[in-house]
Amino acid sequence: MNRRAFLGLAAAGAVGPLALPGIASAQAAWPSRGSIRLVAQFPPGGLVDTISRLMAPILSQSLGQTVVVENRAGAGGVIGTDFVAKQPADGYTLLVSHASVHVFSAATMPTLPFQPVNDFTHIGQLVEAPNVLLVKAESPFRTLDQYIAAARTRPVRYGSSGIGSAPHLLGAMLTGETGVTNLDHVPYRGSAPAMQDLMANQIESFIDPITTNVQLMKDGVLRALAVSTPQRLPAFPNVPTFAELGFPKLTSAQWLGLSGPKGLPAPIVERLSALVPQIVARPDLMVRFEELQTLPRNPPPLGADFTALINQQIGEWTAVARQFNIVVT
Repeated sequence: MNRRAFLGLAAAGAVGPLALPGIASAQAAWPSRGSIRLVAQFPPGGLVDTISRLMAPILSQSLGQTVVVENRAGAGGVIGTDFVAKQPADGYTLLVSHASVHVFSAATMPTLPFQPVNDFTHIGQLVEAPNVLLVKAESPFRTLDQYIAAARTRPVRYGSSGIGSAPHLLGAMLTGETGVTNLDHVPYRGSAPAMQDLMANQIESFIDPITTNVQLMKDGVLRALAVSTPQRLPAFPNVPTFAELGFPKLTSAQWLGLSGPKGLPAPIVERLSALVPQIVARPDLMVRFEELQTLPRNPPPLGADFTALINQQIGEWTAVARQFNIVVT
């Protein structure tokens, strides 16, 4: 190919970096003015931050725009989420949204500074993180039946990352489904202090997203009695699901999604909605998702389907919170 022909193809976006999919439509949607902010509403090092930093370079490449992760942590994710809700709907501020805020805070907090559905453009779900009921490897509880049987005769404590958290509500549902009155909830300010008390025998068990506990489970430090997925996880085939043990209502996961302020322009929404399934199916990301045991749905809920899912889950978990009088003030 001669130089003139090469330059002609390059100008048309047919070779090299200019051939990245979607750049032409992305440039039409995003005028060139600075970076896109991808807000992570939890501190660095956690799952939201990890997923955000996996997503940012791929979004940058696919959109032809620089995407920068910005951590805005505080109040259990409410601060960063509220920040995004109040930004201009121009596509330059996006959010890695999280069910802990958009569903569980909505279900347990009497007031939020934003409407979890109406104040956002919910683009698509990225991944889901199931919860597990954990005990120490040397615990006498080797099965969920043994755990429940013990709670019928004496207090058995389960820790969670806080009042109104997804693990707390899951534990409340387990209490309700079994009729056990001695299953006592011990709330903590995050997962780390709960884990410390579990290892120090201050509590007998801990309900938490599997993501932060994968390595300890593989190393044999922790034993999972049950997981909240519909089917067993391939990485942990010996861990039964709550559903197969007789508790089908305890099938839940905390999703992460891509959202923006309400009223995002249609070209931006269309471009991002088209990208979400492509991104979460990338083999390199699937490797990381499997390491974290945080996997996408196939296909992922997008647009109206994703919004409907959020509305449905808010209704379901609000009913659970009311049933067990769980209120975060």
